[in-house]
Amino acid sequence: MSHRTGGAAEPTVLTVERDGTGRHLARDLTPGAFLAPRPLLPDPDALHIALVGTRAGLLAGDDLALHIRVGPGARLRLVEPSGLVAYDHRGGTSTWRARIEIAEGGELHWDARPFVISGGADVERSMDVTLAAGARMLWRETLVLGRTGERGGSLRARTHATYDGRELLVEDLDLRDAEIRELPGLLGPNRVIGSVTALGAVPGAPPHPYRTDLAGPGAQVRLVDTVAPAVEAGLTAVWEAWRAAPPGDA
Repeated sequence: MSHRTGGAAEPTVLTVERDGTGRHLARDLTPGAFLAPRPLLPDPDALHIALVGTRAGLLAGDDLALHIRVGPGARLRLVEPSGLVAYDHRGGTSTWRARIEIAEGGELHWDARPFVISGGADVERSMDVTLAAGARMLWRETLVLGRTGERGGSLRARTHATYDGRELLVEDLDLRDAEIRELPGLLGPNRVIGSVTALGAVPGAPPHPYRTDLAGPGAQVRLVDTVAPAVEAGLTAVWEAWRAAPPGDA
């Protein structure tokens, strides 16, 4: 594989609004260096966008940036046709950064595909979410440490979400040291970490044994396993239940 000299690159920008007639409009669909937003079939109740990869994956020096804005009362359904792979960085580092702003009454569903951190990769991943009062977000994420037969590279994943000006979820998942993350009580032999996170609303679905309620309106289910299909099947069940069930006090 050829080595690519990276650096700060153009961000992918999505801005979705709702006009006075109730129509959903994509005000900005700017492709970035790594992802291009592509509208899907029209839906009067939401705007459906696919994030299509334009490069094979992340290499040393790469900086993937994504900016998403959902206007008042607008609804965005974001899907990814394929996952992302961070390849051997050969001593370098890369970054993956998402900044999300959801206005009052806005809603985002993001069904993300697996992110694979190959052996030799070193990735800093951050998710910064700002929700106004009455805004909601449902997010699915899967992190895979290594391709088949690999131990996996270095990953630090930070998530910071606020709701109505108050912190709702603050997490620093430090998986940089394989010796530490594989200790009993941490990941052990597991190399796949997946989660479904609801922000801005309490899921009204039945209780889940691995559910954690947040400091405000929201909850998270996190699953770990040695293989991806088991985690993906579990996440799909939670995703479908939380997406279909109206918010409640469960």
